Amino acid sequence: MSTTDKSYDTEVTQIEHITKLDESLHPKSNQARTVKPRDYIFMWMGDGVNIGNMTLGASVIIAGVATLNIFQTMLAALISIVIISTVFALNDRLGYKKGIPYVVQLRMSFGIKGTIISSLLRGIPAIVWYGIQSWIGGTALNEIAKNVTNGSFDNIFVSFVILQLVQIVISLFGFHAIKWVETVASVIFTIGLIYVFGILVTNYGTEITQTWVKAEGSWGLPFFGFIMVFLGNYAGIFVSAGDYSRELKTGLSNKKRGALYFVPITLSYGFVIVIGAMLASATGITNPAIALPVVLDNEILAVAVSAFIVITVIATNMVANVFPPTYVIQLLTKLNYKVSAIIAGLLALVAFPWLLIQESSAAGLNMFVLIYSAFLGPVISILLVEYFILRKRRVDTADLYNEEGPYKGYNPAGLLAMIIGAAAAFIEVDLAWIIGLVAGGIAYYLLSKYAFKGSSFKKGTIFEK
Repeated sequence: MSTTDKSYDTEVTQIEHITKLDESLHPKSNQARTVKPRDYIFMWMGDGVNIGNMTLGASVIIAGVATLNIFQTMLAALISIVIISTVFALNDRLGYKKGIPYVVQLRMSFGIKGTIISSLLRGIPAIVWYGIQSWIGGTALNEIAKNVTNGSFDNIFVSFVILQLVQIVISLFGFHAIKWVETVASVIFTIGLIYVFGILVTNYGTEITQTWVKAEGSWGLPFFGFIMVFLGNYAGIFVSAGDYSRELKTGLSNKKRGALYFVPITLSYGFVIVIGAMLASATGITNPAIALPVVLDNEILAVAVSAFIVITVIATNMVANVFPPTYVIQLLTKLNYKVSAIIAGLLALVAFPWLLIQESSAAGLNMFVLIYSAFLGPVISILLVEYFILRKRRVDTADLYNEEGPYKGYNPAGLLAMIIGAAAAFIEVDLAWIIGLVAGGIAYYLLSKYAFKGSSFKKGTIFEK
């Protein structure tokens, strides 16, 4: 072990003795980081292949008319993926370097008490999506049960509860349960998507060409709106990048870690979006869960599709919707990881997901995404400005865990900048994420420099006197 590694592990041990937080929120020691680059790639591939992303691809087809053609769709997706990968690679550095989770990272910008507010902006949407994804999976599980029992069993709610209980059990094994779940899921996803792609090209090539490939499309608001919805949909994931990078083995350069995001996200997210657009073009149906059985038109394959959906739901929830709210619950209640994971799963059960995914609720759900992403845009820019500009990547980890240290209470600059960024985002809701990100970052820099003189949050920054 190098001198640097020994120093890091010594610091971790010291923090364990001063913090009141559960051990799962302590900095990760070098020995505790067991996720290899290969596992990390499988994790993001597994997360990328889900019905939500297919629906995003299908959204470019409205009432049988393409708002974006194939080139515009793929370019918009590529721009989104580049932005996502870049933000991931930037915001994961503190978690990777210091081994701390997102809820602890928030303390340097919002304060120990202020973190309660900002962490809920990540935790609540994650629980809602946990429930929505599980309801979709429960619907698919119910289809399997109907086929196996020849229709004698047909109860979506019971299937939903069963699937949720299974996910809660898996989540109890911690982050490392992701490795085998995502590895298995990634292999199944790849085989399934290639097969579906082949069917679409072979049997529906003409319809797809006429509806989507040769469409005029738009380079205006629909093009940029698609990018913003994509970013808004994943704003919660990359804002808590530290939750994932802290599990990754040490010794990787920034470029290599960036590749660990860009490659799997491009392969999985990009392919799934294309499949979604092709499905909608071929069938005129924008719900992939309904369109897939229509395209395959085979009972055995219909069961396989339902199984595919169930696995994608589990894979997506394990990465995006389990650990963030669990860590938030731990932060608020001081409970241990397993109890908090159970609470997160039970809260997802009572999030009324069956109401949120109805056709009549689609507009409201989309607005929900835009609203919380309007706040998460400023949060991510505040974190980046804090770490890279104000602190020049120098952070005293012990201070983050010291409840009587410089980060105690609220940081008014961070909270005010978040509100300013969110308010600016609502000027043009369709572009909420990027507007909030820019406005929030600028506001935080200016407030940190000119306002709240004597604030303890200036300690260690370029504005410390």
